[in-house]
Amino acid sequence: MRADVIVVNMLRGIDILLMIFVVYDAGSAYKILVVFPIPGMSHAILGEGYVKPLLEAGHEVTYITPIPTKNATGNLREIIVSSNFNIMQTEQVLNIEKILYKKIDLHDLSGIMYLAIMLANNTGLDGNVQRLLHDPKEKFDVVIVEWFLSEVLCGFASVFNCPLIWASSMEPHWMALSIIDDYLNPTYTADIFSSNIPPYTFAQRIVALWSHLKNAYKKWSVSGVESEIYQNIFSSAGAERGRTLPPFSEAKYNGSLMFGNSHVSSGQSLRLPQNYKPIAGYHIDPEIKPLQKDLKEVMDVATHGVIYFSMGSLLKSTQIPDTIIRGIVDVFAGLKQTVIWKYEEKLHNIPKNLQVLQWAPQQTILAHPNCVLFITHGGLLSTTEAIHFGVPIIGVPMFGDQFINVDRAVNKGFAKRVDLDFETPVNLKTAIEDILQNPRYKEKVKTLSFVHHHRPIHPKAEILHWVEHVVRTRGAPHLRSPALHVPWYQKVYLDLAALMMALLLLIYFVAITLYTSLRQEHVCQHKKLN
Repeated sequence: MRADVIVVNMLRGIDILLMIFVVYDAGSAYKILVVFPIPGMSHAILGEGYVKPLLEAGHEVTYITPIPTKNATGNLREIIVSSNFNIMQTEQVLNIEKILYKKIDLHDLSGIMYLAIMLANNTGLDGNVQRLLHDPKEKFDVVIVEWFLSEVLCGFASVFNCPLIWASSMEPHWMALSIIDDYLNPTYTADIFSSNIPPYTFAQRIVALWSHLKNAYKKWSVSGVESEIYQNIFSSAGAERGRTLPPFSEAKYNGSLMFGNSHVSSGQSLRLPQNYKPIAGYHIDPEIKPLQKDLKEVMDVATHGVIYFSMGSLLKSTQIPDTIIRGIVDVFAGLKQTVIWKYEEKLHNIPKNLQVLQWAPQQTILAHPNCVLFITHGGLLSTTEAIHFGVPIIGVPMFGDQFINVDRAVNKGFAKRVDLDFETPVNLKTAIEDILQNPRYKEKVKTLSFVHHHRPIHPKAEILHWVEHVVRTRGAPHLRSPALHVPWYQKVYLDLAALMMALLLLIYFVAITLYTSLRQEHVCQHKKLN
């Protein structure tokens, strides 16, 4: 492992231990509900990134998730909503071959929002979740809910009458920020489905504005459905506790804080409210686990370096058409480097320098000093880990925010983009040669890695601090933005514009009236003189 990574990990580990001691010594052990409903391993990793440090700090955690936690310790109670996999139907929705042949449009925000709402509905109506909601003995000090294009599950905080903390799994998004502050300005901020990186040209600004308005309408159009689902899930539980819950239109704005899986090293430097806390990298374990003996030997003897290739946890490399697979294998065969490919099945007729793993310890591989390149789908977790460990990337984006993540990485200077099509093998070979032969990619990612690590406190410790702060201050009202209480027409001074327009019209009509009156008087006097 790199010496600098070891030192950084030690310092971060000390930070976390100190924070844990502070929390535990204060006698502030809280009951915390954590809700991460998306049935995907990457989302489960993010959810566990909250659960584990909270447990280590001595808190009692109830965790609602489709995927059970591995090696959990401490006061953890899990409610597994495995039926969310039936809603997601990952094999059908996130199918590489269907995406390649454009049989699925994963840039359709309406479809993805509808999926998010259905997942929230299924989570809330789960039998075990309903029992939790309707049990008057159940109490929580704070609720942490994953935000993913829907606010329906804010009702947990309404039922338990406790503070709400949002956990966003992406870079600052205008929909997310609008529930704790205000909309981001589309003039200089990219949407997750955008194909452009600021600063924009005039034409790109028009496209960004139109996209923002169109998506804002789509979000508004589902608010009625969300409100109905919110009532179906939570209203009866509130009534049993003797409370009438606030309407969805109010409850979704009750968030005390939002944790964001973002950081300036991987994203943009944006104007953010006081109650938005960027904590990208919090899911990365400060103590890197050792490699298995056989994999360690492979990486240790790779004198020309190791290239790691993974399409993430949701996408499967086995769905790539065979002609493209064989072309990629031929490209790898011509390299001096050792290649580790996370491929879900056994791959036949492969060169000696290619190692195929059905599941790979990604963080440990990236942390190895011989890892020189990461070929990735461009998910935010993978992009963050590449920066964390200082490894340049080749991005092969497939859906969602992967395109903007890869384009941003290219713009920052530590990545190349290769789209998945039948020219991928040729383009991939060119990109590999460029990155391995040009030291600027490695130098740039090292600089960004320093920025990523150079923080006053480790993000895990920051989670503990702010969760405790929200509980102790009963919702941290001092952090909330006054923008939430200002109507949109006042934010853009539409009322002032209306007043100015009314004054101008009044002046115009007074002037016209005076002019007409004077003109008539002048005509009368002229007639008298004649």
